[in-house]
Order: sequence, then structure tokens, then C-alpha cells
Amino acid sequence: MSTDNTAQSGELPTREVTVTVNGEEVTREVEPRLKLSDFLRRECGCRGVRVGCEHGVCGACTVLMDGEGVKSCLTYAVQAEGREVESVEGLSEDGLHPIQESFHEEHALQCGFCTSGFVMATKELLDEDPDPGREDIEHGLADNICRCTGYQNIYEAVERAADKMDGEGDGDKMDGKGDGDKMDGKGDGEVGEGD
Repeated sequence: MSTDNTAQSGELPTREVTVTVNGEEVTREVEPRLKLSDFLRRECGCRGVRVGCEHGVCGACTVLMDGEGVKSCLTYAVQAEGREVESVEGLSEDGLHPIQESFHEEHALQCGFCTSGFVMATKELLDEDPDPGREDIEHGLADNICRCTGYQNIYEAVERAADKMDGEGDGDKMDGKGDGDKMDGKGDGEVGEGD
């Protein structure tokens, strides 16, 4: 940590931190008080890390650190020294991750602000329990808040993602047609004519 005459010069102390972010090692000189969320957004370009409440209650800033969900708005970047951090940007190199696909298919978002936090919480949940029941899903996502949607579609997206990641098809549990259409079961993705 640079402490040479910082009190006299008005400069703030800094510290070098090295973090593996989405598989890439990143080294930066940062202030010890820099939040991990700000480090990820500013220094690493991870704009999917949202900062909502800045008190750790909304979950929009959720990332995985060494596989465990953390609120990046409550974690300092220096606490991530030598650790692996995964944000929503790191889920897939090509296309969407099955969790992201499932959130899209189940209409589990509206404004999208909270979605990356829900996606990362879902990843942690499914990594720990590949076949969670509804109660497990509700408990696993309890630290995330969505102000736009009802949680029903989010829970259904998690169930669909669990099926996809478990290799049980596309996760369509309602009509069994495999097309994602839950309205009429006709398999064309649209509400039937004359309905």
C-alpha cells in the first residue's frame, strides 16, 4: 500500500489488486475503499453488474466469488485479491447461457435491472443443487428483489434452466411440445387463431 506522505499530499492510499474476472487475470492499483461492484464496472467493463441499493439488500450486484454469491456493493475490491470472480458477462463466450435463455423464454424480466443478479444467484443455486424444488428456488433467490415482475416467471425460468442444464430437453414443462409456448400448446409459439 502506498502510504508515503499521503496525509500531507492529499493523495489517497492505493493498493495493487489482482483478481481473475471471468477467467481473465486483471491487475489494477485501487483505493482500498473501492467497492468490488465499482471495480468490475469501471476497471473490467462488466456493465452487467448493477448497483441498486448499495446496502446489499436488492441483489442486483450479485456476482460469484470462488463460486459463492456475494453482494459486490458490500465487498471491497481488495477482498477479491487472488480470487476468481464471475459476473453475468462471463457465463457464455458464444451466445446465451442456458440460464439466460430460460429467463428470456419464461419472460422472467421486465426492465432487466435486477436480471443479472438473479441470473448469478440462479447459477450458484444450480451449481449446488442441479434439481431444486420450488421451495429451494424461492430460498435460493430470496436475497434478490425484483420490483417489476411477479416472481412466478423467475421461478419457472430457474426450473427450465435446471432442466436444460441437466440435459432433459428444453425445459418446457407445461405443454410438452418443446417450443416454449405455454398459452395454447399448439407448438407454434402463438396464441391460436380464433382464441
